Amino acid sequence: MSDNGGSAVGLLSYETLVHAVAGAMGSVTAMTVFFPLDTAKSRLQGELGGFIILDRVDEKRKSNSTPVILAEIAKEEGFLSLYRGWFPVISSLCCSNFVYFYTFNSLKKMMASGPGQSRPGKDLLIGIVSGVVNVILTTPMWVVNTRLKMQGVKFRNEDLHQTHYKGIFDAFSQIIANEGVGTLWNGTLPSLVLVLNPAVQFMIYEAMKRKAGRGGRKISSAKIFLIGAIAKAIATTATYPLQTVQAILRFGQYKSDAKGGGVMGSLSNILFLLMDRIKKHGALGLYKGLEAKLLQTVLTAALMFVVYEKIAAVTFRIMGMNKKLKH
Repeated sequence: MSDNGGSAVGLLSYETLVHAVAGAMGSVTAMTVFFPLDTAKSRLQGELGGFIILDRVDEKRKSNSTPVILAEIAKEEGFLSLYRGWFPVISSLCCSNFVYFYTFNSLKKMMASGPGQSRPGKDLLIGIVSGVVNVILTTPMWVVNTRLKMQGVKFRNEDLHQTHYKGIFDAFSQIIANEGVGTLWNGTLPSLVLVLNPAVQFMIYEAMKRKAGRGGRKISSAKIFLIGAIAKAIATTATYPLQTVQAILRFGQYKSDAKGGGVMGSLSNILFLLMDRIKKHGALGLYKGLEAKLLQTVLTAALMFVVYEKIAAVTFRIMGMNKKLKH
């Protein structure tokens, strides 16, 4: 990938925009295909991990496997409930991936030095910075997304109250009016730590892709799918406990006993939630619901990379940019 002369060009180039749009469209396509798995993941995180601190919300639900959870939800709440919250999730995901891919490729273009290929360390650093930018800009959308996704769920704990949002904009206005603007950034600290997830994912993906394409070899869609799946599986397993904590804080019904606010208060909440889970369920309790999480995120990420690569390659070809797809 050529530098095209300067950071401003790298930031505003058509090539960077193509990567961002392709990444956003790839994520939307993949999430739509595997959305019921995301629904199961949310419930398993809540019932077996996330909401345990709220007097074990749905531990009364005996099932803890993805197929059974999906069957129960469809039977008790209707088939369409498997797609509850689809629009806010897709909207958040589209914006989030656009920001991430745009920032990642802009930074990569700006940091390109000579003909040498990117190294894993540089990819990791770029991924972390891109993740931080993404978290700061899109966390409010994910907070609203979490609220809307849990709306209408049949809670088995009386301490949890139902919310009544009419849509994305109504949720934003109610949260700001009733809980304050700062609530829109609930879970930001674990989210900032979790930038390691996509950073590690992209580092592994880029490294494996470079190796697979060494010597000018063409990389098939099947290989892209496998590489994307492996990269996501490693990143997700490494950061899963913090993802569960993030979901609890975004849901907004966790009442903290921690004193103090700001960063120290947030750290205290995170540590309390992690230690509470270990105390009640042992170290393996930190990974309750991982099966559903891996099934959903790995398949979604793998398909996303395939769609992303195809859209970007076709677009570059139409634009007459005769180059190999790199990001």
